[in-house]
Formats: sequence, structure tokens, C-alpha cells
Amino acid sequence: MFKNVFGSGFLVRTAHVILTWVITLILFLHDTELRKQEETGHFVQPVLFVLLVLVSVLLYFAVSLMDPGFILSDDGDLQFTLGVTEEQQDMIPPTKSLRQRRCGHCLLQQPMRSKHCQTCQHCVRRYDHHCPWIENCVGERNHRWFVLYLAVQLLVLLWGLHIAWTGFSYAPTWQLWIRANGILLASAMLVALLSLIVLLLLGSHLYLVSLNTTTWEFMSRHRISYLKHCGADENPFDRGTFHNLWGFFCVWGTVVWEQVYFREGSDQV
Repeated sequence: MFKNVFGSGFLVRTAHVILTWVITLILFLHDTELRKQEETGHFVQPVLFVLLVLVSVLLYFAVSLMDPGFILSDDGDLQFTLGVTEEQQDMIPPTKSLRQRRCGHCLLQQPMRSKHCQTCQHCVRRYDHHCPWIENCVGERNHRWFVLYLAVQLLVLLWGLHIAWTGFSYAPTWQLWIRANGILLASAMLVALLSLIVLLLLGSHLYLVSLNTTTWEFMSRHRISYLKHCGADENPFDRGTFHNLWGFFCVWGTVVWEQVYFREGSDQV
């Protein structure tokens, strides 16, 4: 289920962890509200902040090392056969073919919504994208954890930005102010930039999840065999916002997307 922590992406993961704890240490060393509460014996907020940072790091490693849904054999053919019979396939409109492709790289059958990742060298179920930040694909098995990680990371960054703001000290001149607050200012600017990036990522993923589509499908639907014949506003996997969100966050296990695709197609016959 998890990959080797010392494998591909070790430097990226190490840099992420070091940066996270260095910024956390800076917030404690400067005259921020965290340090003031620590000095006065009020440890609730400092402990909660450190625990939240720890949770974000653990989620980062979980998403980074988790199997995103690699297809390692042709076992999916049986699932495909059980999910949609030949008689049902014959009932589907000709514009919606359910023929499975065979990957030209790993030579395995690709279930619907899967794609081969050139970086990971595997086909991934319900492929979303390959994320260089976590050095792993985002797919069927780790997508919900990726979204949860983004939410926790955003909370940590916004809280850290607020804490950094409380640590700036007064100085009579700009030169003295920069000298006294330069490191904290640089950290705050980095945290603000990361907050904006994570906010945009989280917002875009929640939007796509609410539509039951993926980043790959959204960006490349004109090149995807099972979508390029659909209308511009047509999504055969969309079951309504509530059901899309419920299925994404609360339904575990492998989904036979051919069944969902067939059900949508048969409704339009």
C-alpha cells in the first residue's frame, strides 16, 4: 500500500519536512503570540499548533507514499465483465463505446478513467494528475486524502500567517525594522505565497470533485476516447453535487466506472 520512503522523491519530501519545521521554529523563536503564551505558561495554543503541523506532515507522507491506484495486472478485466455484460454494451449508443484500451507502455488493460503516468511508470485508476509536490500520482486510492491534506495544510498556513503577523516588532527606521524582522518577514511572505497556492489547489479540486471529474478529464476531454463524443456540458459520471461529494469522501473501494457510464448512457437511449 505504501512505497519506500527512501525511493523516488526522497529529496522533495525531506525539503518539505525541513521547511515545515524551520518555519515553525521561527514562529516560536520570535516574539509572536505563541512565544508569549509559552512564556506565560499557557500551552494550549502552542501545543494545538504543533499538533496540527504534525498532522499535516503525517498526511503529507501518507499521500506521498500511498499507492494511488496502480494497475499491476489484468485482473480488472474480470471486474469489467462483471460490471457490464455484453448484452448491456450492445444497448449503449454507438457514440459511447466501452471498449477497454490496452496501455502501449505497460501493456495492461486500462479500466475506464485510468491513465498511464510516465513518471511513475504505471497506469493509475481514476487518474487525476502527477503531483511533483508529493512526488506521487493522485488517483483513486489517495485523492480524498490529498484533498484532506490540502485542507489541513491551508489551515496550518493561515494560522502560521496570523502568528507571524503578531511577531513584528516596532523600530524607528526601516533599516532597523528589516534587521529586527527580516527573517520573520521572509517566512511570512513564503507562508502567504504557499497559502495562496494551496487555496487555489483546494478550491479547484473541490470544484472538480463536486462535478465528479478529474483534472486530467477536465483539461484533456477532447482527447479522451470516452469523453470526446460527449457535449461540452455533458459529464457521464456526474450524479449531482451531493452524490458526487458523498461518493468521493464516504464511499470506499474500487468503483466500476463502466457501470456508471453505462447507466448514464442507457438513460439517454
